[in-house]
Amino acid sequence: MTNQMVSRVEDKSLILEREFKAPRELVFQAFSQAEHLKHWWGPRGWSLPVCHIDFREGGVWHYCMKCEDKSQGDFYGMESWGKGVYREIIEPEKIVYVDYFSDAEGNVNEDLAETLVTLTFTQTDNGTLVICRSDYATPEDLKQVMDMGMLQGITETWNRLVEHLASIR
Repeated sequence: MTNQMVSRVEDKSLILEREFKAPRELVFQAFSQAEHLKHWWGPRGWSLPVCHIDFREGGVWHYCMKCEDKSQGDFYGMESWGKGVYREIIEPEKIVYVDYFSDAEGNVNEDLAETLVTLTFTQTDNGTLVICRSDYATPEDLKQVMDMGMLQGITETWNRLVEHLASIR
């Protein structure tokens, strides 16, 4: 199995690191193409029924995660909409975007924290090291998303990415 995710909090930032056993170009595509994201984005038991990507600086990624797992109780049937606005793209090295909670029309939910996400992709001897730095306006904003279960969700999401990469290699 691939290395497990390493996470740490620094003031108002969450840093995640994980090595994936796949070439950097493929891992980059998995984070930037709807046909890949639909297979792995979201925690276990959740699907991605909506995934629209305009992958360019200034472009928008609008998506919906939906709980399909009846064993998740009150979460079953729940939808969680998100919207990312790309700020910087350097293929296949880096993706920077601002991530928002949104509604189905793409309107930003101002009550929930926005995240400045910086993803870097580094080729290693065994595959690709992905470092995800999520910066928040305040430590309280970071706490808000952590209290929502974000760390467990991203761990499950990246586990699903491992499975997706293995299935297409």
